[in-house]
Amino acid sequence: MESFAVCDIGKSRDMNQDAVFSSCFPIGNLDNLFIVADGMGGHNAGDYASTYAVGRLHSLMETPEEGSVSLQMQVNYAIINREIFEKGQLNPELSGMGTTLVACTIDKEFVMTAANVGDSRLYVYHKTGALRQITRDHSYVEELVRRGQITRDSDLYQLSKNIITRAIGADFDVETDIFQLELEAGDQILLCSDGLTNMVTDDEISDILKCTFSLKEKAEKLVQMANDAGGTDNISVVLVKLPEDIISVSETDSDTEEIEMRGL
Repeated sequence: MESFAVCDIGKSRDMNQDAVFSSCFPIGNLDNLFIVADGMGGHNAGDYASTYAVGRLHSLMETPEEGSVSLQMQVNYAIINREIFEKGQLNPELSGMGTTLVACTIDKEFVMTAANVGDSRLYVYHKTGALRQITRDHSYVEELVRRGQITRDSDLYQLSKNIITRAIGADFDVETDIFQLELEAGDQILLCSDGLTNMVTDDEISDILKCTFSLKEKAEKLVQMANDAGGTDNISVVLVKLPEDIISVSETDSDTEEIEMRGL
């Protein structure tokens, strides 16, 4: 397994409020861990929220409690949510802060467990060419799309797509979506903030992922495409690729270093 992560400030923002983490090495009882967070809030509040959420999830996963990975994710998201909410209540400079948080881990049997709050996304790209969005955006317009009230090409969707309905730290409690999915050899996983998906279409993402470039080249190309399209927000990309041979998963030593990055 290999991975690459990049977190770019974009072309329009003065501050990078995204945060990422990527490790192909074990974290606690996990075989690996990949995280993207997109903060929100005035001054440095969004920056604080995303950085805190990523670091805290990493820390909590290093000392796991009993239970399945799904349960650990659910419990840890609740802990992080409450801590960020309380910090915002106690510190006026952090009032109203929040963050999206999408994370995943993949076991030796190629079963992925993912957790999500907000509109940062997780995709799976199969080598046959199929790109599938696994997470569901917690946004006002996506709720309307799911109800059949608007379409994604409507004016309302474009005008209101940044209004999210769920975020870590926004309220005392939060509902976390948990996904489990069996992956296949050669699959690629993309975690990203909306700074990518608001600028680059799914078809364009698929075109990059199907190329024979390295993960680093693919991630950097996606960031470049988002910036070329306007770069109106911070852009975070975490790419993971599974080995082509499922038998070799437990035998292959990853040469991917642990990465914890902020805006470049």
